[in-house]
Amino acid sequence: MSIDNQTQVVLIDDDPHLRQALCQTLDLAGLKVLPLGEAAGLTARLSRDWPGVVVSDIRMPGMDGLELLAELHGQDPDLPVLLITGHGDVPLAVQAMRAGAYDFLEKPFASDALLDSVRRALALRRLVLDNRSLRLALSDRQQLSTRLVGHSPQMLRLREQIGALAATKADVLILGETGAGKEVVARALHDLSSRRSGPFVAINAGALAESVVESELFGHEPGAFTGAQKRRIGKFEFANGGTLFLDEIESMSLDVQVKLLRLLQERVVERLGGNQLIPLDIRIIAATKEDLRQAADQGRFRADLYYRLNVAPLRIPPLRERGEDALMLFQHFADEASSRHGLPLHELQPGQRALLLRHSWPGNVRELQNAAERFALGLELALDNAQDNPAAGVLTSTPGGLSEQVEQFEKSLIAAELTRPHSSVRSLAEALGVPRKTLHDKLRKHGLNFADSASHSADDE
Repeated sequence: MSIDNQTQVVLIDDDPHLRQALCQTLDLAGLKVLPLGEAAGLTARLSRDWPGVVVSDIRMPGMDGLELLAELHGQDPDLPVLLITGHGDVPLAVQAMRAGAYDFLEKPFASDALLDSVRRALALRRLVLDNRSLRLALSDRQQLSTRLVGHSPQMLRLREQIGALAATKADVLILGETGAGKEVVARALHDLSSRRSGPFVAINAGALAESVVESELFGHEPGAFTGAQKRRIGKFEFANGGTLFLDEIESMSLDVQVKLLRLLQERVVERLGGNQLIPLDIRIIAATKEDLRQAADQGRFRADLYYRLNVAPLRIPPLRERGEDALMLFQHFADEASSRHGLPLHELQPGQRALLLRHSWPGNVRELQNAAERFALGLELALDNAQDNPAAGVLTSTPGGLSEQVEQFEKSLIAAELTRPHSSVRSLAEALGVPRKTLHDKLRKHGLNFADSASHSADDE
């Protein structure tokens, strides 16, 4: 059994009378003490961030105080360990201090000496843990900024929410469109949590055939169904001690939803064909692109499961709502691809930047990453929102000289404006701030046609 964080002092001495006397001294000083008669097994019961101190006699049968000190510091070198030595054991005390003991007390010692040393050690422990926590928080923020690129208010808020939720035990429901980065957010929640050393298991419920979904998630015993020849550990059980990410949860059948609700409430799993309830220490992160409340109202999703999951929702904003984040992300992915392929880096030109900002990104970050990869490879691509006028969506990483860049910028601005509804050439020219004759000349020069615009009146062409 692990030692809880309310315990301030672990006191170890094989002499029951001395142990009781020291325990009373610490109790009367208002300190919560755990007395032990031996040192063996203590390290496994202490977490690395346990906020207390250890007081131990050196000479004990089995594991002695010096061996305990070495084992404890192997797990956490900053843990204060106070050692008690017998009268005249000065060489042993010197050895203990060289080995990293916080302090040593020579028998017999006054109660005040013990209390003073313990209180100083506790104060040091609090300072160490505070500094450790600050360093971890800074590292976490840096990780989030690298994984979830962007400076828009929506992304700043999302990173704040992830940072706050990661430290809790709460299950999370991620809401976001296809390609918005739901698994990236789920992995960030796991990696910034106390479960980071445990498994992260991702499964797409929508990709599982109905005939195997229960076996995949919950596991099965031999003979549970035709073809089940041996025991199978399900994904929930495999993720024990860590996090399970369940994407497209809206595609789960109502029968499977009932079992998931039970697992969420009771934290146990029962394999198909089995009778044993297996306790789980697991965090569930579910994700959906649908409105589950609406699905519940329509009878396609259990309302009780929706309310159980919706305690800690996280909404990922679509890329079209994130403004210039699209430019940052595009350059980030393009640079990554260039490095991966050993190609020179390409900077976005003004016309290209305007084109990216006007794009609606229906495929969100996934679509943008694909476009950035092609850009890094020097391939020409057309963005989907320019499908009525392919020239409006052309993006290439080879802009040429200054005059060519200026022409490309001009062409992209006109082409982008053509994707908007205009009743006449006159309104298009007004929007671009040029005379109609100049616009006709530029349309002809760039191979563009007003007939390709979103809407127009032939009478005014």
